[in-house]
Amino acid sequence: MNPDSDRLRIAVDVVIRPAELADLEGLEWFGQYAHYRRLFRDTWHDQQRGHRLMLVADFNRFPVGQIFLQLQSSRPTPDQTARIYFYALRVLEPFQRLGIGTALLQAAEAFAVRQSYGWTTIAAGKDNPAARVLYERHGYSVCGEEEGDWSYLDQHGRTRYVHEPCWVLEKSLRVR
Repeated sequence: MNPDSDRLRIAVDVVIRPAELADLEGLEWFGQYAHYRRLFRDTWHDQQRGHRLMLVADFNRFPVGQIFLQLQSSRPTPDQTARIYFYALRVLEPFQRLGIGTALLQAAEAFAVRQSYGWTTIAAGKDNPAARVLYERHGYSVCGEEEGDWSYLDQHGRTRYVHEPCWVLEKSLRVR
């Protein structure tokens, strides 16, 4: 039997767009990220105030990927231009390795360029070398390390503490 005879190739349309209020429940990915419920809501409210942007990869009105943009960063830049911080880039497991992460990253960069940011920063967990490879493939380079200690309130109002050592990567968005 030919192994390719049992293969079915399916093309799907995925749209990268700003998150809507209706996306927040879907971002929990069937409970996998329910503990971030308040964090998603707070980030969405920050988006409404113009402090952040949540981009989602929409498949059939369901967010199968995301990247969040913090529109103000205190990290200095080599040329004194504005810096934007990207974070929480993730793609739902069955949709990984299809180019959705790359499309989200490119959409975030395109937004940053339109808004005249000169630099972008993103972190890659040291326990996630594939993320670092992805970022480096797109022109990011390591500029430092962070312990990655932070906390948030989960869906039950309990404080959760996180320790995620990471590489900090940056990229100039200026045309050279």
